[in-house]
Amino acid sequence: MNLDDSAFLRACRRQPVPHTPVWYMRQAGRSLPEYLKVREGVPMLTACERPELIVEITMQPVRRYGVDAAIFFSDIVVPLRAIGVDLDIKPGVGPVIADPIRDHAGLEVLRPLEPDDVPYVTESIGALVGELGGTPLIGFAGAPFTLASYLIEGGPSKNHDHTKAMMYGEPALWHALMDRLTGIVTEHLKVQIRAGASAIQLFDSWVGAVAPDDYREFVMPYTERIFAAVPEVPRIHFGVGTGELLGVLGEAGPDVVGVDWRVPLDEAARRVGPGKALQGNLDPAILLAPWEAVERKARQILERGRAAEGHVFNLGHGVLPSTDPDQLRRLTDLVHSFASEA
Repeated sequence: MNLDDSAFLRACRRQPVPHTPVWYMRQAGRSLPEYLKVREGVPMLTACERPELIVEITMQPVRRYGVDAAIFFSDIVVPLRAIGVDLDIKPGVGPVIADPIRDHAGLEVLRPLEPDDVPYVTESIGALVGELGGTPLIGFAGAPFTLASYLIEGGPSKNHDHTKAMMYGEPALWHALMDRLTGIVTEHLKVQIRAGASAIQLFDSWVGAVAPDDYREFVMPYTERIFAAVPEVPRIHFGVGTGELLGVLGEAGPDVVGVDWRVPLDEAARRVGPGKALQGNLDPAILLAPWEAVERKARQILERGRAAEGHVFNLGHGVLPSTDPDQLRRLTDLVHSFASEA
């Protein structure tokens, strides 16, 4: 099959589709026994630098579920580690930065990313494109705000105290940090696209912590620059807790706006406005309930998704580690059957 005919890419471009396409954030990961087997004894960041592991883990959910797109197995902090930032991903915690950036001197570690810094990305994507055939591969990166939050806080944060203190209190330092991160993120996405990624997703996981006016002033200019630099493929923008930001997320320049589970898709379509496709938005926790509950909620989402000009079915955030893979297999089949039932 020609990649351009894939249901996923057609939905991203707001073109007619034979069925609603579906993939799942964190579809390759801890919910799969085959993932746990290959990752046994291998630290996360090590796994993200081994092409044979990247390819195998990326392919696992495609084989098991028959999803309409694969997403490159990696982590949003990989490009930061590649340029020399001292960080680690601690199990049960997340990314931890050894020396948080709190002043202009701290910016010096953020040199530009070069393609040669991430040879395993290019090698892995080349191998994946050959193995995936007509299934598109989604490349991704963390957005500057979310990366900045990790770098400033030193790790995950509930309130983003230091991040907001810098943003409001030291705007020159904030903008200098965001500028450097924008260059790194843009190059990281370009490396993936050049290697063969068919679409990209920009994860701004923590941007729901800011108000719309602050997003426009402190975040949006950098997001716009990134999306403007990679027009070759469909571009997806996703954040958590972004119900109040859906309109401005769309204004930042993506083709698809990801919606978490807090806002119904028909309302999300109204907030985002015309000219965009939507992605989402089943609550990942529902997958822990009996199938009847999953099916009922999924059908509601598929119905409400008709309000969008294009709809890619997904979860409202990532697959939870305790999810039964059989639930996702049944959910994939349900989504694929929806058009024929209509």
